[in-house]
Amino acid sequence: MSEPLPLLAASDLTPGRIVELLDQYIIGQAAAKRSVAVAVRNRWRRQQLNDDLRQEVNPKNILMIGPTGVGKTEIARRLAKITGAPFIKVEATKFTEVGYYGRDVESMIRELVENAIVLVKKELQIQNESTANSRCEDRLLDLLCGPPPHSIHSSHSARHETASAVEVDEEVGDAESGHSESSSRTTESDSYTKLRAKMLSKLRAGQLEDKVVEFRIEQKSSPMVFGALGGDHMDRDMQSMLEKFMPKSSKTKKTSIKEARKVVFEQEFEKLLDEDQVNSQAISLAENLGIIFLDEIDKLVASEGKGADVSRQGVQRDLLPLVEGTIVNTRYGQVRTDHILFVAAGAFHKHQPSDLMPELQGRFPIRVELSNLIEDDYVRILAEPSSSLTRQYAALLETEGVRLEFTSDGIRQIARHAFQLNQTTQNIGARRLHTLLERILEEISFTAPSLRGQLTKIDAVYVDSRLKDLLADQDLSRFIL
Repeated sequence: MSEPLPLLAASDLTPGRIVELLDQYIIGQAAAKRSVAVAVRNRWRRQQLNDDLRQEVNPKNILMIGPTGVGKTEIARRLAKITGAPFIKVEATKFTEVGYYGRDVESMIRELVENAIVLVKKELQIQNESTANSRCEDRLLDLLCGPPPHSIHSSHSARHETASAVEVDEEVGDAESGHSESSSRTTESDSYTKLRAKMLSKLRAGQLEDKVVEFRIEQKSSPMVFGALGGDHMDRDMQSMLEKFMPKSSKTKKTSIKEARKVVFEQEFEKLLDEDQVNSQAISLAENLGIIFLDEIDKLVASEGKGADVSRQGVQRDLLPLVEGTIVNTRYGQVRTDHILFVAAGAFHKHQPSDLMPELQGRFPIRVELSNLIEDDYVRILAEPSSSLTRQYAALLETEGVRLEFTSDGIRQIARHAFQLNQTTQNIGARRLHTLLERILEEISFTAPSLRGQLTKIDAVYVDSRLKDLLADQDLSRFIL
């Protein structure tokens, strides 16, 4: 197994720096941010140890306890983006949906590896971009200029197959018509070289983007795999195995140079990849840096009674070996789960973390309780983050030429209503802001095309005018908001 890909500037990701980056997107919850920051830093510290000791250091999994909408999922998601680690979010209830035969818990490891494959390919694409671009340009020139002169003489059919150009520049036709059978191959070669140089210059200058070319694309045959063969992962593995034996088909496609460049670049990049190396790096990345966010873990606590509770207890038993450390077979190879970081979360309204299986509890040694949001938190959520909801809505409507200005008293009024509604109805945390803003901006969003060039101020008066009917009717507000 190859060494894991290093974290991007991992040595600079100190716990303090991680918290600073999280603060740009998530308001409050300082204790949770500190816990995940230390957990990530410990992963970097582990990489600095010698091989023997490194294998003994296991991640300190985290259990986040708090109501919905306070930032549990967002902390884990932003953490993965900051570190460049493979990340997936899984809802624990997915495994109990069909009684005893819910989703295979090992599917989360397979999804994590799929995520890692994407990350590795992105990194390799950056490394090989210049080579792939060069080969892509050569392919496009072949389509535009036709084959070299020696190929014309040796194989007329090859010319038809490799370079069918539609509506190519007049220079191409003039160059080809100017050659006669009696011309020397040296003259033809020189002319062809000059033609390619000329077309390359135009290609790089973007002057040929609308030219239409015709080329062949190889496609993998997709065998039909019937369901219920033992789960989603078995179907995918069976399909992967059958694809290797299915013959590749090809089809001719006509498209512009602009669109052809994307397809050809992807083809050339794939040719540069070593599939075994990609798989090996992805598995190593998932094993050493992967983060799995297991949401709604409190729903796995069995209450008094029968039925689905048996399944919930069974899911806990199935999760235990994954969190403790085991080997999972995937289509890319075997994956060890010993050093994957598991971040579990739950509201725990009806149950306590102590109601989980003792063995499972012991695998989440770090417990963090996230606090309920207050009015001031909602104000900060609306105003401070660089991608706050107010900025998002303003940017969306600006595409229509409509300018939105959220005043400070308007933001305070939205926050006040969100807090009050969460107190009197179901508390859904910061998600309440989405429902309120949609209601407040509904009329502007609908009539935006006719409001081009206008400035609309969202102040306290405007907010109350849009919400007064709903807020006055408690039954209606419970239903809509």
